[in-house]
Amino acid sequence: MMKHLIFLFIFLISCSKFESQASNAVDYLPKSKVLEIKNYIKGKNYNQNLAVFINFKIHSGKYRYFVYDLKNDKILQKAIVAHGEGCVVKNSEALQFSNVDGSHQSSLGKYEIRESYNGRFGKAYRLDGLDQTNSNARSRAIVLHSYYCIEDNESPNPACLSFGCPMLSKNALNQTSKYIDQSKQTIILYAFY
Repeated sequence: MMKHLIFLFIFLISCSKFESQASNAVDYLPKSKVLEIKNYIKGKNYNQNLAVFINFKIHSGKYRYFVYDLKNDKILQKAIVAHGEGCVVKNSEALQFSNVDGSHQSSLGKYEIRESYNGRFGKAYRLDGLDQTNSNARSRAIVLHSYYCIEDNESPNPACLSFGCPMLSKNALNQTSKYIDQSKQTIILYAFY
């Protein structure tokens, strides 16, 4: 009897662990978003193997930035990423987004990850917005860069805030840079909520 109870207990724990991992994978990166990007880049002069996704629905202290292998349908890199300080809605966990200069809000939509440069925060990549919701990204100086206050690992605490840029930790940007710099074609970044 005791053996059966122990077996049942272990079985239930492993099932709940598996279920939480399975739901987390879907929560991280919904298949519909991956499919949307696969369809968008098909037949265009973009990298057909890689895309970057930011799921702003996920708490900012958790992994919500993903470098994704489109061919093998797997996440290659997970990282913490900041959103703009203007996104924060007082007394709410909801976020708001804007394409307006000076809003200090992040913008949703598809971006081309363009040329790198060395700026105030070290290496950074310019972003060109491809949608009405992010078409002012370049003029707003919304770039992919690192910042000292972004953690490498998940935390219950929220990530520090940006002026609208997607900010990574230095280690995470270094890892992402390897993918971007080796690519002969432009990589798409898709930020959604």
